[in-house]
Amino acid sequence: MAKNSITIKDVAREAKVSVATVSRALNGHDNVAEAVRKAVLEVADRLRYSPHAAARSLSSRHTQTIGVVLPDLYGEFFSELIRGIDGVARARRQHLLVSSYHGDQEEQGRALRAMRGRVDGLLVLSPYAEHPGFLTENLPQSLPTVLINTHLPDDDHYPVLSIDDHAGAIAMTEHLLGQGHRRIVFIAGPELNFDARERLRGFQDAMAAHGADARARVLYGDFDEASGYRAGQQLLQGELPDAVFAANDMMALGCLYALTQAGVQVPGQVALAGFDDIPLARFVHPGLTTMRVSIAELGAQAMGRLLGLIDPAGAAPQGSVTLKPTLIVRDSTVAGAGQA
Repeated sequence: MAKNSITIKDVAREAKVSVATVSRALNGHDNVAEAVRKAVLEVADRLRYSPHAAARSLSSRHTQTIGVVLPDLYGEFFSELIRGIDGVARARRQHLLVSSYHGDQEEQGRALRAMRGRVDGLLVLSPYAEHPGFLTENLPQSLPTVLINTHLPDDDHYPVLSIDDHAGAIAMTEHLLGQGHRRIVFIAGPELNFDARERLRGFQDAMAAHGADARARVLYGDFDEASGYRAGQQLLQGELPDAVFAANDMMALGCLYALTQAGVQVPGQVALAGFDDIPLARFVHPGLTTMRVSIAELGAQAMGRLLGLIDPAGAAPQGSVTLKPTLIVRDSTVAGAGQA
């Protein structure tokens, strides 16, 4: 009998028990005698029976699978986020089903709908959640869902774990101003991205609060190294600013490459800062001043919150949680600051 043709009926017939008994034995129910359970498991192992995930979910009501829907899988931010999520998932013996939609709203809708019936809960990072009806149109209300870094106005149905991007951008801008820099360029992220908008807002608020001598300029990027590099090249076409604050570390590193490639000294001629504190930030030269977000911890906390929602016996905390980023000063803004 071919491996892929084995069904639960074959196991029941071989073990001389009912299909219901096989189901209870394989799903760890208590109302099965130990001798019967052992016999069923031995037969299932010998026949190499592997229950179909959908069928198993119908009998146990759990798939032991968590869906993760992200804008992208590329880059150290998403790698660190998945690392944090996966660490908790493995500790709790959960599997991950991961999808990305590359910034397309309709693609994300399809990704969310594809998770139905396959997962016990969802972790979602979406710039589209703030659009009226987007989540309710694509997700069953009963599916436990936790949102990450997502703006959800006037709706407390879904818990949200996010970063205080606005406060973090203010702290970084004030650091640069405190170093005597007045002409500061901000490299913003994608306009649809809530993190990017909040970081830009924090920068603009801090610059406006400083007074007329603070001169702000905004360039736009896509949260990747290439757009940071292009912004750096654009800066080289005119008078250099005192400092550059990129809305994430990947753009800051791209800008750093453009400046150093042109012989511009960082921080001697231009100070440079980022946001996120990806692992690479401390290993470039000069080390990158940034806002530490603890990305893996963000993923771990989101996963823990979701598992608390899924387990009816768990005391799942309700409401939203905002994590405060920490200013990490390195050599790119203050020579000799170290590699914290």
